[in-house]
Amino acid sequence: MGVWNWALGLAIGVAVMSAAESAPPAAPLAPTAASAPQGLRLFRPSAPASAPRGPAAPKPAAAPAPAASVPAPVAPTAEAEPAIRGYAIPIGGALKADNDEVWQRVVQLAGGKGARFVVFATASEDPEASAKQVVELLQRRGAVAEALPVAPKFQWVDLNKVVRDPALIAKVRAARGVFFTGGAQERIVDVLQPGGQSTPMLDAIWEVYRKGGVVAGTSAGAAIMSAVMVRDGPSIIDILKGRFADGKQIGRGLGFVGPKLFVDQHFLKRGRFGRMIPLMMAKGYKIGLGVDENTAAVIRGDEIEIVGARGALIVDLTEAKTDPALGAFNVRGARLSYLEHGDRYHLRARSTSPSPPKLRGELHDAESPNFKPYYTDDVFHLDMLGDSTISNAMIRLIDSTRREVKGLAFDVLPRANDPLAELGFLFRLYKGLDSLGWSTDEFDAEQFTVANLYLDVSPVRLPMPLYGGWAPPRDPATAEAAAPAASEPR
Repeated sequence: MGVWNWALGLAIGVAVMSAAESAPPAAPLAPTAASAPQGLRLFRPSAPASAPRGPAAPKPAAAPAPAASVPAPVAPTAEAEPAIRGYAIPIGGALKADNDEVWQRVVQLAGGKGARFVVFATASEDPEASAKQVVELLQRRGAVAEALPVAPKFQWVDLNKVVRDPALIAKVRAARGVFFTGGAQERIVDVLQPGGQSTPMLDAIWEVYRKGGVVAGTSAGAAIMSAVMVRDGPSIIDILKGRFADGKQIGRGLGFVGPKLFVDQHFLKRGRFGRMIPLMMAKGYKIGLGVDENTAAVIRGDEIEIVGARGALIVDLTEAKTDPALGAFNVRGARLSYLEHGDRYHLRARSTSPSPPKLRGELHDAESPNFKPYYTDDVFHLDMLGDSTISNAMIRLIDSTRREVKGLAFDVLPRANDPLAELGFLFRLYKGLDSLGWSTDEFDAEQFTVANLYLDVSPVRLPMPLYGGWAPPRDPATAEAAAPAASEPR
């Protein structure tokens, strides 16, 4: 299987790269340096706009068509909102019961032992079981937790009344923390904010949050954190092909992280950066946060801290460009940063602060004369949207002699008569002058932080089917002997 993947990857890679690289390259964008403590040489002047960030590019035969900037934000904005002192904690789903780093932090930020929590299993298919599990796990960490019967799957509940019930609303107001379970995120929004109108129950949740409390949610409970969310998302390749619409695949979230940050979950495990970038561009977002499974992001004010077992991806489209003339989704200069436990990201500065253990560890800086990368081989990924492919590619590239890595995303089994069956996408991940990495081996497994790698995505044609039956090559001598003799002229 490995040999087949290698051979097919090589064949497809050569064909696709030849086609994609024949087009004139776009002028790269000046990068911005990642943040770092005083004393480390991490900052360099930005490259001029005309200078390539990565490997030298051939001079184009003709100037490329002017690229359009990502559209202005259209996400909802709050008018004269009171200052928010609380913590929004989106958790990427599949949160394990023994993940003390996340569970303990959720309780600690709500006040520690004795902190009151209300649990909403609104999104769940089995709200009673989901709520019971979360209540037990919060109580195990010292919280006083109670589940509220606010879920469409409770057939005996009148949702219109329960979100206005004074006794239940009083329980919310008395809490220091609110926790949303996983399931279908549209259920949460449709119950607490039907038709875009806030209910008294949602108002009470916001009151807890503004006063310094915690609003946490896992999976679907994380998806609702931004003002715009994925409701019932199609496949990632369909989103890349532009098959999504407002009110169906995307819609309103509850906006706890504010109007400028887009949040998604199950992120690295399910390759969801492939849907985040098109949706961010469609809705005008510049910064996206993708939280992986069994991992949390603690957001307060300007700062995001990553907590837990895996990691998170920051997508920065501030300087990204797109070319409408290509007729399909494309982007140049998207900036990606990969963060793990203890790392922080600063939204205003758009900068990364690695955790102290990584600052004590190894700095990976391709522009430094002391750079000693581990990897030297070239890599081509057949499925760029695979499980953790993007984070693994980023870690490997920052510790490599190579300046870039490429890969594909395409529909292996397109629908019958699909006019876009042969539309695929070429991903080019590459280093800029400001690309940096940090790593540490202080723990059981090596941990990495990667700041400021860049991503271009281009539409390409992938003829279907990708493969056919094998016929061994014919020996020319044998073929000539087997050919029928030409008839003699009369």
